[in-house]
Amino acid sequence: MTALQRYHSANLPELMKIINRNGIGMDDYLDRFFNDDYSSNYPPYNLIHLNNVESVLELALAGFSKKDIKVYTEYGKLIIEGKKESKDNDSVNYAHQGLAQRSFNRTWQLSDDVKVKDVEFKDGLLTVKLGKIVPEHHSRKDYL
Repeated sequence: MTALQRYHSANLPELMKIINRNGIGMDDYLDRFFNDDYSSNYPPYNLIHLNNVESVLELALAGFSKKDIKVYTEYGKLIIEGKKESKDNDSVNYAHQGLAQRSFNRTWQLSDDVKVKDVEFKDGLLTVKLGKIVPEHHSRKDYL
């Protein structure tokens, strides 16, 4: 029996101590899996894998304008923020209010070999094109 086979869900805290003690810089990486604080699915999004090296992230942002949205990368994360000015809706009596249009902040962890290729906002749909950086010695070469 290997050392890893000895651990199961009951021994997970002990296993994490061993990994953190012996793995330099893995704390943040592993914390992402065990400290998932995301409780909101707003705004709705699609993640589409076109092929092995290209992906597209689409966010539905009805009611937002281009000036309300910030898209940037920092510390290996893709961060998309939407700041919507709150309107005084006390005078409006909604029968149903299905468009949230509230401010948000969504973050996606990017691996070291993924970069943002293009960002486009059109008709309430934010499209972020992501590409994997393939080193020259790994890229396909046709000889015949």
